[in-house]
Amino acid sequence: MEQERRGGINPPVFWTSLLIVLCLGIFLIFWPEAGQKAVDTVWTFVTSKFGWYFLLFGMFCFVVLMWLAFGRYGNVKLGRAEDEPEFSTFSWIAMLFCAGIGGGIMMWCIMEPVYYMSGPPLGVEPGSPLSFEWANTYGLFHWGFSAWAIYCIPTIPIAYAVFARREPSLRISTSCRAIFGDLVDGWVGVVIDIFIMFGLVGAVGTSLGFAVPALSSVLHALFGIEQTMLLQIAIIIAWVLVFGTSVYRGLNKGIKVLSDINIYLALALIVFVLLAGPTVYILKMWVNSFGLILDNFFRMSFWLDPVAEGGFPEAWTVFYWAWWIAYAPMMGLFVARISKGRTIRELVIAECVWGTLGCWVYFAIFGAYTVYLESNQITSLQQALAAGGEFGAIAAVLQTLPLPKIMMSVWALCIFIFLATTLDSTSYTLASVCTKVLHGDEQPALWNRVVWAVTLGVISIGLLVIGGLRPAQLSSLAAALPLTLVLIILVISGIKMLKEDFPHLSPKIIAIDSKPTEVNTQIQDLDAKGEVTI
Repeated sequence: MEQERRGGINPPVFWTSLLIVLCLGIFLIFWPEAGQKAVDTVWTFVTSKFGWYFLLFGMFCFVVLMWLAFGRYGNVKLGRAEDEPEFSTFSWIAMLFCAGIGGGIMMWCIMEPVYYMSGPPLGVEPGSPLSFEWANTYGLFHWGFSAWAIYCIPTIPIAYAVFARREPSLRISTSCRAIFGDLVDGWVGVVIDIFIMFGLVGAVGTSLGFAVPALSSVLHALFGIEQTMLLQIAIIIAWVLVFGTSVYRGLNKGIKVLSDINIYLALALIVFVLLAGPTVYILKMWVNSFGLILDNFFRMSFWLDPVAEGGFPEAWTVFYWAWWIAYAPMMGLFVARISKGRTIRELVIAECVWGTLGCWVYFAIFGAYTVYLESNQITSLQQALAAGGEFGAIAAVLQTLPLPKIMMSVWALCIFIFLATTLDSTSYTLASVCTKVLHGDEQPALWNRVVWAVTLGVISIGLLVIGGLRPAQLSSLAAALPLTLVLIILVISGIKMLKEDFPHLSPKIIAIDSKPTEVNTQIQDLDAKGEVTI
């Protein structure tokens, strides 16, 4: 309410972003053929020319985070000395996890292994025992350390700027003040924030482009409802109502409650699959996949298949890295907002360790169960994929579980709430970015949050009209390319702030122009303070 009285929006960012997003959605709805042609052109250009760049950027994020977390700045608090965390550790991790993965993990933990068994990476023969092992492993890699490192990299400078330096707005542009100075209050800041808004909408469009057809397929399997465009639009409207209500209620009464509920539901579902399925097989496959990742992490992180040009890295790894990059600003802004009082090391561990383990549990259990069905010829998932598409394969896997209708209902509810938590986090973040003055412990205006909830529904309908997975993938790829430059600037700004505010943590260089005894005395004094390494 305090924020609403202040005056709310930053007009150049709000109106420019809203018009661009709405025009894009209307264009896709009314001119689907032209939209499809644009999709193909951009897809080919970005994947063929910039795949190497996305993979290098992913490793850059991972290395920088390890340096920050386990180096001299690891104990720096994201806030003042007296600031305490706003949320319990469980609720904090639940919110950042649900915001980061959305409903995607519910679908891809089943769909990815199906694809990898018939089109494996690294030149492995399709349908071979080794292809089954890699089918379970590559999902863990795509949803593992590198993904969460990309998510985490913008959070640190944003949270530090808002809570430690008391920046008066929760925007990425103001977090770049250490580089651009007061220019972030003018056109430079507007350009940065518009890029961020476009990337956020593209990332969420990707999530909805995947999740809506998947949910409609499950509803068809459960109740025999015909899968029409009308059904999919109805699902989007229901989603908008749910996450719009959650956004309206705010962090403590809306997003936090949804996240806590969903974590318990997701845990119950995955424990049931582990116990009701081939438990020993799943555990053996998990351990085996973990070993393959340890042995091949750097190879997988840089593999682009330049000689055979089979297309696997472009279709999967490059796409995923672009998707994480497009989502990174939302994660940075949202997780920064809920991370006051945490240290840099706590934040990195929460995202890169707990976030990774959360994803690995789902891929290890559901992925191994999917491989088990195919490798033991219990059901032909390749035939289900050919007959019913990606989402037909999901339904085929769920129908093999005990109490299939109950399990499919729980799965549908989980994916619905998972994506609702992601979308309401995104709506909250979009409203924050286009708000002129917003301190770290405040919330953007209610009407602003609801406007972006509805806008996300419009762009999602546009992506559904032109159909298929590739249009959804495009929205991430197109947004991710310019966003990498913004994220690099943000990282440099964050490191610059830390060096300015903690000069005593920087390495000391002593000029040898004094007597040896004086030099020894200087070194001993610095060593006692932990400011030099001998």
